[in-house]
Amino acid sequence: MPTRDDLRNVAIIAHVDHGKTTLVDALLRQAGALGRAKGEGTDNDSTQDRVMDSMDLERERGITILAKNTAIHLADENGNPVVVNIVDTPGHADFGGEVERGLSMVDGVCLLVDASEGPLPQTRFVLRKALGKGMPVILAVNKTDRADARIAEVVDECYELFMELMEDAGLDADALEFPIVYCSGRSGKASLTRPENGSEPDNDDLAPLVKTLLDTIPAPEYDAEEPLRAQVTNLDASPYLGRLALLRIHSGTMKSGQQVAWCRTDGTIKNVRITELLVTEGLTRTPAESAGPGELVAIAGIEDVMIGDTLADPNDPRPLPPLTVDEPSISITIGINTSPLSGKSGKKLTARLIKNRLDQELVGNVSVRMLQTDRPDTWEMQGRGELALAILVEQLRREEFELTVGRPTVVTKMIDGTLHEPVERVTIDTPGEYVGTLTQALATRRGRLENLVHHDTGWARMEYMVPSRGLIGFRTEFLTETRGTGVLNHNLEGYEPWLGDMRARPTGSLVADRQGVATTYSMFSLQERGQLMVQPGTDVYEGMIVGENSRPDDMDVNITKEKKLTNMRKSTSEELERLVPPKILNLEQALEFCAEDECVEVTPATIRIRKVVLDQTERGKAKNKKPKPA
Repeated sequence: MPTRDDLRNVAIIAHVDHGKTTLVDALLRQAGALGRAKGEGTDNDSTQDRVMDSMDLERERGITILAKNTAIHLADENGNPVVVNIVDTPGHADFGGEVERGLSMVDGVCLLVDASEGPLPQTRFVLRKALGKGMPVILAVNKTDRADARIAEVVDECYELFMELMEDAGLDADALEFPIVYCSGRSGKASLTRPENGSEPDNDDLAPLVKTLLDTIPAPEYDAEEPLRAQVTNLDASPYLGRLALLRIHSGTMKSGQQVAWCRTDGTIKNVRITELLVTEGLTRTPAESAGPGELVAIAGIEDVMIGDTLADPNDPRPLPPLTVDEPSISITIGINTSPLSGKSGKKLTARLIKNRLDQELVGNVSVRMLQTDRPDTWEMQGRGELALAILVEQLRREEFELTVGRPTVVTKMIDGTLHEPVERVTIDTPGEYVGTLTQALATRRGRLENLVHHDTGWARMEYMVPSRGLIGFRTEFLTETRGTGVLNHNLEGYEPWLGDMRARPTGSLVADRQGVATTYSMFSLQERGQLMVQPGTDVYEGMIVGENSRPDDMDVNITKEKKLTNMRKSTSEELERLVPPKILNLEQALEFCAEDECVEVTPATIRIRKVVLDQTERGKAKNKKPKPA
């Protein structure tokens, strides 16, 4: 088969915070792409960091959410020009749909592993996807200059992970013959020689990594006899061109203004015209007349195009197999805001606006599903994990929607007549003194210890298999128990038979019993009951959660009570009453905190936790109502 020797398509895959985006930045700088994008000629301009993380949420959280591609122009060892398309993928398993789409665009991967942390759950997740597609892998050990680097041990751990996953993917021992490059993405250096722990590679740039990419990643193959076939892998938008479809051309040639057959995933075929063809140059897209097999391009002109659709030769349309993604494992309900304070800060309140926005999300996010509930103003959204769904809710909040969001629950399935639930592989790095506490906490959540290793540094690594529902709300408890020092990572491993009842949150809620404004006087007496979650002067309403009770039961409290004024004065009455600072929860913490009969009110200005049934009397009736015998 002929190949495109002037082209390479590679994805950079890694666990969260192992340095993917920083390494891509360094490659762009050294290739001069950053300077050209800003109209400058310098190759080493480092004034712009994490340019691939273009979303506000990505920059704020320091994570990659959407898979994006860039292109750098290099030269091979013979001086021939080569275009390297680099796809930067998310590290969170929650955004696995982005990873799978990114892998459908490339011919090989660069696996990035932290020189201290080694392979973690998401490393396993992304590597399993790559090996399942039979792709060649380059191992890049990053952050070799970390003070706690343990490079040799990490390489051995990677070999063990490869051997374990190779067996699952049905690969032979040849898959272990992968090149290893040692990098420091922050300083922009790489070497094929293993440096000492804590030191930078002995080379001044990333040339060894670039050469390894060109030598290891195969050039795209294509059949010269096949007609045009290109698959849509992502969507974008332009203020001038409208919706853009990002796709990889598998065979044939695509031209600007060309008429193509639009093969939709539902089986229908329609002839349409491409109004604009764009190719990536560094960080920008530029118009092009034509593009050939193996290239990653963007096209305009098809307003309703969807991910997974195929653009083909109108005289011989041959649709490509649709993209497949893993099943969702966590769900939440999203509906209109029904609280007494609805409409105070948001502008988009109606069910029609929310439904249209959720439908729009389904267009560009293949890993999310939407189901109708028994209420016309509430929908069930299913995704990979709490983080992915929390990101969706945060995006809606920033777009000035007001919502009521339900407590996360797991998505179960029936297998051979038996109820199964999702189970996750959990990896914990913690100081050794907290091992006993965490073992006890995970035992109550039906966790199963798989491995425990104590390191010479005084830290320990624990590997567990835990039901997904056992991890809902665990992160906050984990950070509290480890004093914020522990590191928790997990990803979906599979499904197992339902493991039975599980302990709920050990504490109850302090619930406001009337509408009004929280007062310092009332909060001072209530803080003995538990941890408060609102500031003085906060608007509250009946059924709103204002704190966490130290006891398991809920307690209805009057947080709006004011101090009575009299003419009598005492020497002690003038003493200053000091409040314990309240515990203000962000969106993810609020979703984790929710009990079964609670939900979260999300507005652009505030996040409030509330009871599903606001009326105190109605809640009491529902609680005392005994279930009918079967």
